[in-house]
Amino acid sequence: HTCALTNVGTVRCWGANKDGELGDGTTLDRLTPVTVTGLLSGVVAIATNGAYERGGHTCAVLNSGTAKCWGFNEWGQLGDGTTISRSIPVVVGMSASATAISIGRAHSCALISPSGVMCWGAGSSGELGNGSYADSLTPVNVSGLNTGVAQIAAGGNHTCALTSLGGVKCWGYNYYGQLGNGTYSNQNVP
Repeated sequence: HTCALTNVGTVRCWGANKDGELGDGTTLDRLTPVTVTGLLSGVVAIATNGAYERGGHTCAVLNSGTAKCWGFNEWGQLGDGTTISRSIPVVVGMSASATAISIGRAHSCALISPSGVMCWGAGSSGELGNGSYADSLTPVNVSGLNTGVAQIAAGGNHTCALTSLGGVKCWGYNYYGQLGNGTYSNQNVP
């Protein structure tokens, strides 16, 4: 599926919709863009992932700092404290304000104000970065990244952060060496 952030702060999505990843309240595939339910203004950032093995999910950040996600949720990647897939956006259970968002295969991460990182969803490869290999249905702080992060990017089962000093820290799945640390070992902290 594909989503676009419009110049008036709405989100429109199209394509596969098996688990509600288009956010229009249905599970019908769409050949043309549909407006995501409840996101009629104020969206400043979006992130999508492609359907992998089963369904995809989508997340958005509002100008209020609220993060919302929808779609497939088997590992808690929507961050609402459940594993129930949703066809309309639900609020991510974060106490901090989000400024950016990135999502992988089955996890999601947000850059939070002022410059930390929180992740949620699948954690079996360490992709949540909190020192565990467990899934989390709600956001957890990434170890050692409470401040000093400028940008984040999630891959399939790993995530990287660009620090404000120009460094890069990565964590999660590392079978192909994608963490760049000279090993093939998964890492559950940056």
